[in-house]
Amino acid sequence: MKQKLEQILAAAQAELESCGDLKVMEELRIKFLGKKGELTSILKQMGGLSPEERPVIGGLANKVRAEIEQKISEKTEKLRADAAAKKMAAEALDVTLPGKAPEPGRLHPLTAVLEEVKEIFLGMGFDVVDGPEVETDHYCFEALNMPKHHPARDTQDTFYINDNVVLRTQTSSVQIRTMETRKPPIRIISPGRVYRSDTVDATHSPLFHQIEGLVIDKGVTLGDLYGTLELLMKKLYGDQAKIRLRPHHFPYTEPSAEVDLVCFNCGGKGCSMCKGDGYVELLGAGMVHPKVLEECGIDPDVYSGFAFGIGLERITMGRYNINDMRLLYENDMRFLGQF
Repeated sequence: MKQKLEQILAAAQAELESCGDLKVMEELRIKFLGKKGELTSILKQMGGLSPEERPVIGGLANKVRAEIEQKISEKTEKLRADAAAKKMAAEALDVTLPGKAPEPGRLHPLTAVLEEVKEIFLGMGFDVVDGPEVETDHYCFEALNMPKHHPARDTQDTFYINDNVVLRTQTSSVQIRTMETRKPPIRIISPGRVYRSDTVDATHSPLFHQIEGLVIDKGVTLGDLYGTLELLMKKLYGDQAKIRLRPHHFPYTEPSAEVDLVCFNCGGKGCSMCKGDGYVELLGAGMVHPKVLEECGIDPDVYSGFAFGIGLERITMGRYNINDMRLLYENDMRFLGQF
């Protein structure tokens, strides 16, 4: 039995020395020291030894167990240290390598132009006012002199949540809310998203952005409206920018006008974009209808005012000479990276 114990020790030392894997190391521990291991099998045979042999063999067995456990412990620590060193070497970072600089962000062209428009109007003494995109029929239509079944609603068909709640077709609803809560003088612009059931093409989208303007005070005239819009266009497009007012009809303004800008594609010579006219329709405007003022609690015999609504996409297209509105929504970095 003594010889057998010495053989087990020698075999364990040899196999543990050559072991290079922690998983295999655990298998060897079970092989030699487990409940069914080789050393345990020898110890189970000690009952057949004489009283004189038992302490000798027992002492040797304990010595063999201690040496195998020590060898396992030392080898395990070495394998763990080696594994940690390999991991650190594999994950090492060369701090002398040049870093990857993040690409700087930039404003979307719509945002850039909107911020510019805000600055222009703030410089003229206007406030910037926001309002809900989900509106009631009252603020979106009825308060703007468009009762139910009014034919003007057909050109502003929108998305209905129910019979009385809609996605706003214009930010004029913000003007109504402002006139209900503020006393004149009022000078505001109300930029924001609006929705209409339009077919997507180069100049239309079911979702777009509008900037509404409103001025209410004593003695406000159509000349004030023209001067305000002319200054805006010259600030955006340069001193050569020209506008014209064409008579039109809007239920909420009287008189009303369509405001055109000299075509930014051809400079007024006539092209496919302006359909040969030399001007591009840009916005609608006019003097606030007395009935609208009265409905908001403002005396039309004392106060007058003008209002206008500008499409942010259209002035952005003119600002950067873009000929297709869809480019502004496609998030193509080849396009956006130019601005």
